[in-house]
Amino acid sequence: MGATMRAERFYAETKRVAVEDVPIPQPGPGEVLVKVAFCGICHSDLSLINGTFPAQVPVVTQGHEASGTVAALGPGVTGWSEGDRVIVAAGRPCMECANCRRGDTANCMRIQLMAFAYDGAWAEYTVAQAAGLTRVPDNVPLEQAAILADAVSTPYGAVVRTGQVGIGESVGVWGLGGVGTHIVQLARLVGAVPVVAVDIKPEVLERAVELGADYAFDARDEELGEKIAEVTCGRGLDVAFDAVGLASTFEQALSRLTVGGRLVAVGMSAESPTVGPTSMFGLTQKKVLGHLGYQNVDISTLATLVSLGRLDLSRSISEVLPLEDIAVGIDKLDRQEGNPIRILVRP
Repeated sequence: MGATMRAERFYAETKRVAVEDVPIPQPGPGEVLVKVAFCGICHSDLSLINGTFPAQVPVVTQGHEASGTVAALGPGVTGWSEGDRVIVAAGRPCMECANCRRGDTANCMRIQLMAFAYDGAWAEYTVAQAAGLTRVPDNVPLEQAAILADAVSTPYGAVVRTGQVGIGESVGVWGLGGVGTHIVQLARLVGAVPVVAVDIKPEVLERAVELGADYAFDARDEELGEKIAEVTCGRGLDVAFDAVGLASTFEQALSRLTVGGRLVAVGMSAESPTVGPTSMFGLTQKKVLGHLGYQNVDISTLATLVSLGRLDLSRSISEVLPLEDIAVGIDKLDRQEGNPIRILVRP
């Protein structure tokens, strides 16, 4: 191991992305150095670049969906050895807020997000808290392991924790990109029926059916409401997931809920949707729930599901690019070239 490594660097003031030589970071107490095998390119990475998410530091290495192997242990780290295959958690609790002080770190009020508050994994090496690592089963490819850190675990958290989808409940998913596609798979896995996919691209809707959706409808279809009512026996949806975050998708998903239904807002944008008249919102007893991230234990659960063949992610890796071509991957995701589920970087 030399003294420097290649890493992407995002300069907040100029919005510039560059791949540069930087010092290899050193793990501190309770930390490990991870040699990055793969790291995903996520829409939230693009949101930092285009300014939708405000920058937290002047310069940062992006990338928060990483798998790799332990390269070095910091002081006091036990239970891990060099060469262990791991997934890096995409955030860490602040340990200072009121919730953290009471031991509720899962609901940290000032969660520090990897690649936003501190350096991420579009790099040859990254530093991670040992307590946030997840061991990768031997039969799970590191490519698939990488996306468990957000592209799959965030949908898992949305379906199981925030949405609390139950067996037999009807589910609709607006937007079938990386997050929405995995929401479809996980909703089916927990027993939702029917699972309805909604998008504007025929090829994406076709893929959603292949991966587990029972029905797929065009969001622009003037008869969308009637079609969803028909496949839900006139009830509407128990749970709707907005994986896009636009005002139009949020409001359309909300309108398709049954009385007492839940809308889980997963996608993010700068747009401001409305819930309509408060009188109707109250009368229909609908619920709107914001969702962010997951708990670290969710990554372990998902790794086990993949290892045992319960969750198939074989189609989730759309392309793998070298780190030097990170700008190409960013552009492809931004333009949705080839309708990727997830593009990966290999340092």
